[in-house]
Amino acid sequence: MNKNSKVKSENVFKFIGRAFKEGDILTKLSFFIMGLSNLVRGQIIKGLIFLSMELGFIFYMVMAGVAGLSGLQNLGTKTQEQVVLSEPPYVKIVPGDNSMLMLLYGVIALFLLAAFFIAWKANVKAAFEAQKIKEKGGKLPSFIDDIKAHFDAKLHKSLLFFPMTGVLLFTVLPLVFMILIAFTNFDNAHQPPGNLFTWVGLANFKTVLFSGQTISKTFWPVFGWTIVWAIFATGLNYIFGMLLAMLINRKGVKFKGLWRTIFVLSIAVPQFVSLLIMKNMLADKGPINGMLESAGLISSYIPFLTQTMWARVTVLIVNLWIGVPYTMLITTGVLMNIPEDIYESAKIDGASPVAMFVKITLPYVLFVTGPYLIQQFIGNINNFNVIFLLSGGGPSSLDYYQAGKTDLLVTWLYKLTVNRKDYSFAATIGILVFVLSAVVSLIAYRRTSAYKSEEDFQ
Repeated sequence: MNKNSKVKSENVFKFIGRAFKEGDILTKLSFFIMGLSNLVRGQIIKGLIFLSMELGFIFYMVMAGVAGLSGLQNLGTKTQEQVVLSEPPYVKIVPGDNSMLMLLYGVIALFLLAAFFIAWKANVKAAFEAQKIKEKGGKLPSFIDDIKAHFDAKLHKSLLFFPMTGVLLFTVLPLVFMILIAFTNFDNAHQPPGNLFTWVGLANFKTVLFSGQTISKTFWPVFGWTIVWAIFATGLNYIFGMLLAMLINRKGVKFKGLWRTIFVLSIAVPQFVSLLIMKNMLADKGPINGMLESAGLISSYIPFLTQTMWARVTVLIVNLWIGVPYTMLITTGVLMNIPEDIYESAKIDGASPVAMFVKITLPYVLFVTGPYLIQQFIGNINNFNVIFLLSGGGPSSLDYYQAGKTDLLVTWLYKLTVNRKDYSFAATIGILVFVLSAVVSLIAYRRTSAYKSEEDFQ
C-alpha cells in the first residue's frame, strides 16, 4: 500500500490525532484558531476563508444555534395565550413557543454543526499539509493554484459540491425533520402554537403496530393489501409485458413498429389523465356500466370501484394496462440482443419452445431486468397515483382509521396527514414503509443473477 492510499484509508479521528501529535505549534494552534497555520505561512486567502468560517459559526451559535439545540430537549414549554382586555381590541394574543419551529431550528443547528466539523477537519488537513510542504522546503500552492486544482485534479469535487448541497438542504434535512416527527405526539390535538407537542419515544410505533387500537387494526390489513398489491402489480406487468414483447418480436409478425407504437400510446398520455378518465368510465353510473346494461349483459351496475373485491381487481387491471408497455419496451431490447445461434443449437438438440423459453430466454431477460423488477416492486409499494386517482383508496370502511379497502400504506399516510393532521402517525408509517422497501431491495438484489453471476453473461 503506497502513502497516498494509506492517507485515503486512514480513519478521520486517527488522522486528527496524528496531525496533532506530529504537528508543530502553528498546526496545533489551528485546531483552535482555524486558518492560522495557512495565514502565517503565506496562504492568506485560504487562511482568511477558514477563519471567517469559524467566526461565522461562533456568531450563529451565540445568536441562534445554542437556542436551537436547547429547544430540542423539550420542544417548548410556553403555549400561546389569549388575554382579555378592557379596551379594544379586547383580546390580545400572547405568543408562546412553537414546537414545530423549535424542532426545525434544532435540526438546522445539528446540520450546521456537522458542516462545521467537516470545515474544521479540512482546516486541520490544510494546516498539516502546509507544514509538511514547508518542512520539505517546497513552495506552498497559492490561492490561484488551488482554484486551478479544483478545475483539474479536483474537478469531480467541484462539480459535486452544488448538487450535494442541494440534496442535503432539500432532501436529507426535510427527511431528518420528518423522521424526528415520528418520535413526537404531533397530531390533531397538538397543533402549535396553540398547543405544543413533545417527545414520546417509540410510543407511536407501539400504537401503530401492537396497541390493538383502531389505528393498529387498520395498519395490518393495509400492510397486507400493500404487499399483495405490489406482488400482483409487479408480477402481472412483468409477465404480460414479456409475453407481449415475445409475441411482437416473433418471426412472421408484420408491422412490428406499429404494434409497439399502439401499446406505447398509454405511456404518451399523462398517467393522471388516463386514471381520471378510467375512474369516470368505471363509475357505477358510468359509460361502461351503461353500455353493458344497454346490451343486456347485466341487470344492475357492476361495482367496479365501490365493492372491495371488485375495486381491488379493477385497480390491478388498470395498472396492468398502464404498466405493461414499459416492460414490453425493456424486454424488447433484451430479446433483440439474444444471439440467434443459441436458439438454433437448442432446436438441433430437440429443445421444445417451452424449454428454450425457460433455459434461454427467461435467464437472459431476468439477468438484465432483475434490478428493474426490484425497482418496480418497490415503486408499486409506493404507487400513490394509481390508487389515489382511480379509487381514492375506497371503498371506505368504518373498521379502518382514515383508510379504505384499496388504500396502500402510502395513500393512508397521505390521508392521515391531510385529513386528520396526524403527522406523528404518518411519519411513523413512512419510516415503516422505508424499512420495508430497503430490506426487500437489499435481499432481492443480492439474490439476482445480475449480482451473483455477472461473468456468466459476458
